[in-house]
Amino acid sequence: MKIPKILASLLGVLLVVGAIYFFTLAPRHFDILVNSVDRSIPLPPVTPAAAALHDALFIADLHADPLLWRRDLLREQAHGAVDLPRLLAGNVGLQVFGSVTKTPRNQNYDSNPSDSDVLTYLVIGSLQPVKTWTSLYERSLYHAFKLEDLQRRSNGQLQIIYSRDDLALLVEATARGKPLVGGLLALEGAQPLEGELGKLQGLFDAGYRMIGLAHFFDNEVGGSMHGEDKYGLTELGRKVVQRAEAIGMAVDLAHASPAVVEDVFDMATKPLVVSHGGVRAVCDANRNLTDAQLRRLAANGGVIGIGYWEAAVCDSTPAGIVAAMDHVRDTIGIEHIALGSDFDGAIRTRFDTSELSVLTQALLDAGYSAGDIRAVMGGNVLRVLYETLP
Repeated sequence: MKIPKILASLLGVLLVVGAIYFFTLAPRHFDILVNSVDRSIPLPPVTPAAAALHDALFIADLHADPLLWRRDLLREQAHGAVDLPRLLAGNVGLQVFGSVTKTPRNQNYDSNPSDSDVLTYLVIGSLQPVKTWTSLYERSLYHAFKLEDLQRRSNGQLQIIYSRDDLALLVEATARGKPLVGGLLALEGAQPLEGELGKLQGLFDAGYRMIGLAHFFDNEVGGSMHGEDKYGLTELGRKVVQRAEAIGMAVDLAHASPAVVEDVFDMATKPLVVSHGGVRAVCDANRNLTDAQLRRLAANGGVIGIGYWEAAVCDSTPAGIVAAMDHVRDTIGIEHIALGSDFDGAIRTRFDTSELSVLTQALLDAGYSAGDIRAVMGGNVLRVLYETLP
């Protein structure tokens, strides 16, 4: 059947309009939709004493995902939670930037197959380099390039951290009052290795200094808490953990299956991190750590970054976040608590990174001492990174 000319013209216009939307507006609209700050409940006031303490802290956040989105992070955005102006306003000294490379279809906390990836649509729609359309390794290399570009354009206000010396210089500079944020690259899951141990060195050379072993699906290195099989470390996985520790990459247990968690505890020689999550005793979600896992983390000398979203803490108010920290403190000690916001990781939070002083206030309200607050807000992360970075 012959299509009338007017209908053919209309279809052509619709295709053009659809393409324009897909490649220009859709990525931003999706970003705004999934990365939101809930302003329906006012934040508690911050006292002058809490604000003064907050301004004197070195603050480290173990996980945020703004590199996933098509934003200029040197400009303050009207959506999301993390950009350089808001990091400086929140007095964040060190931000760990996650590299998210794959999202399974119908992603959920219970069981996801590893044979689908809806993130490819975002990658293409954001006009990333063509080689990133089919390679998870190239996607992580591109995220490293984005952070390098931000550093280059930041007028000295963003510094990528590659080593213990870099970290020490960062701490010294921020203590002198220099407006500076350190950025540390982390892999959210080992799938960018694409099953090849040699690619770990390539990612290290690109700047990555932390490696998560799994995300929302099982991979060649090990099982995910949210995967279909949830198996332990594979032979490749054991080699990856050994090699990562040897070259100076912190190993992250967030999202890992219970079997992987136990396997890594059994073989780790350096402190581990759980970059973002919570604890089962406070919020009974499968990705959160049990008390038995917390005790193994303490024996290892590692830290858990307490998240700010509902599935991590159930109560995402500042007081609710501190309640999860209370349990870690009471179970294994203050030296194992850290911040793990998961900002811009397709979650809903009550505040953005410029408003972190509300956490300092909540810790004070809960009776934490100034020394304990310094440890929680960044000191514990510094200890672990000084032991793991090259």
